[in-house]
Amino acid sequence: MIIKQLIVGGLYSLKDYIFYHILTCLIPAFLLAGAMVTFINRQAIISLLGEKANKLKSFSLASIFSFFLAACSCTVIPVSSGLYYSGATIGVAFIILWVAPASNILSLIYTGSILGSQMVFWRIISAILMAFVVGFVMTLFFGKEKEELGFIKKEESISFLKRKDLILLILILLSLLAPNYLGRNSPYIKKVIIWLVFTIIMVVYTLIFIEKERIKEWLYESWWFVKIILPLLLLGVFIVGIVGKIIPENFVRNYLGSKGIFSSFLATLIGAISYFATMTEAPFVHTLMKLGMKKGPALALLLTGPGLSLPNWLAIGRVFGFKKTLVYVPTIVILGTIIGFIFGKFIF
Repeated sequence: MIIKQLIVGGLYSLKDYIFYHILTCLIPAFLLAGAMVTFINRQAIISLLGEKANKLKSFSLASIFSFFLAACSCTVIPVSSGLYYSGATIGVAFIILWVAPASNILSLIYTGSILGSQMVFWRIISAILMAFVVGFVMTLFFGKEKEELGFIKKEESISFLKRKDLILLILILLSLLAPNYLGRNSPYIKKVIIWLVFTIIMVVYTLIFIEKERIKEWLYESWWFVKIILPLLLLGVFIVGIVGKIIPENFVRNYLGSKGIFSSFLATLIGAISYFATMTEAPFVHTLMKLGMKKGPALALLLTGPGLSLPNWLAIGRVFGFKKTLVYVPTIVILGTIIGFIFGKFIF
């Protein structure tokens, strides 16, 4: 009976994920990732975000870009890996992987409407601080890999991106962002309609202005990301549904009600395992705060909840490698715990 309940919990989680995320999130994200690999000049990416670029500049650009990318921890993986395989450094890729779900503009606006401006302000500051630490940690451990693989080449005098290709990327990006921005607080069917409108515009533009061979290459690259990422995402979502049935709510409530480091660690750990779509973390945290959770653990959960998830772990391991996952996930858990504790103890 218990096993049946766990399986049903996993299946319900999987059903909700497929229903609410495949069309409006993952499909445009995979298309965007494939388009970045296909259309953006790799050497231009390397010059701005590659190994020889100034780290402070490239990390800052990645952080700023990420704030405008409303994506959950799973949707952002194709975008991040697309940049990485286009020539960006591992530090830049993981900054985008972290900041986009943890602190994008859409989630910040929604967080402010529910939890107040103070929480939004410190969420932004925390996300930026963590982003730079994550970038430097990943660079420290894995920064030499691309040199060994021959990614660093002599500079070429080639344009960054052709105008018609740039327009295509913008249209794909709009199909990814518009449902969340224009359909905020709307029924899901409205988000689907918004996605469909922008997708039709994108398809028509592609058929008119993009060469057939380039379209084939783009779709091939996008399909590569689908094959690598999607199966593990679905497996991870299923496991999260089972985990949600195992952990009793009373246990979570009882251990998140202090300013101690253990409460922040527990909040970070819950966030690191659970899956939160963009904006769903704010009402969840608000509910827990009404039940007695302190602001420090709340901030830790706001950061790690949308920024990490078990499906995210599995997909990162598949795309970037197991070793990178072993460094990235503990780094986020440690940073989230420390920030939750410090902010809860001395600022809030």
